[in-house]
Amino acid sequence: MSEILVMGAVAYAPKVVTIWEGFKAFFVAHGLPFDYVLYSNYERQVEAQFDGAIHVAWNSPLAWVRAERIARSKGLQVHSVAMRDTDLDLRSVIVVRTDSGIQSPADLRDKTIGAGALDSPQATLIPLDHLRIEAGLVQRDDFTLRCFDVLGGKHGDHIGGERDAARALLAHEIDACCLIAGNHLAFGLDGTLPAGSTRVIAHTAPFDHCNFTTSPGAPEGLIERFVTLLLSMRWDDPQVRPLLELEGLREWRTGRTSGYAQLARAVDNENFYSRDGRILNADYRY
Repeated sequence: MSEILVMGAVAYAPKVVTIWEGFKAFFVAHGLPFDYVLYSNYERQVEAQFDGAIHVAWNSPLAWVRAERIARSKGLQVHSVAMRDTDLDLRSVIVVRTDSGIQSPADLRDKTIGAGALDSPQATLIPLDHLRIEAGLVQRDDFTLRCFDVLGGKHGDHIGGERDAARALLAHEIDACCLIAGNHLAFGLDGTLPAGSTRVIAHTAPFDHCNFTTSPGAPEGLIERFVTLLLSMRWDDPQVRPLLELEGLREWRTGRTSGYAQLARAVDNENFYSRDGRILNADYRY
């Protein structure tokens, strides 16, 4: 493995193969020996970072939290080395029907709230944290949570759960739903949530999404070359732009970890992972 940089990614949709085949061709053409391994879920991918299978992982924010916890428990380090411009300073929203009498999160007491997949940072864990911290509402004690648990282990990358929650809201099956703000907008544009049908009653604090996470002991020279090539990609390059479009960004940015504190707190409060990265949620299937 010392001669080829091996990256892990999660196959949350068929386009993932197209994306990483394209990136592989780009890296090899620019002198970086590169290959990738696809995993069916982030839990397997994170574990592979500690058994020598991959040098770097394209991790969800929840996968980052777990990788960092496992590393710390072993006296090791992992690093966030690159992110998309679209991974920075995102927000989630809590939405109700326009004709609902619910005006604020406090009004959700004794109501049913829809969320995305059980392991979705943006449509479940972070909104639950917002309700706990800002409104003093805790699931089971103060409201009923209904997760639309599509494709466990993908950490909400598949937006089907959020779409199902939005549809359930319109069907009066739930009183509110949690969505990442970008999907709330997208569902308005594609007709899932017709114009004027919903109101936002809360925005979460900003948070960050995916990052490239290095594995402990990854070869520094190959990682440096990998990051340099990522940061060199330009939107106006006709060979590069299709890859950036598929992966949902205009430019790569240097990685940071300042945007994960909210999620880490939610992971603790919802007993999702232990402090050493063990999975605690007994209902989690992946």
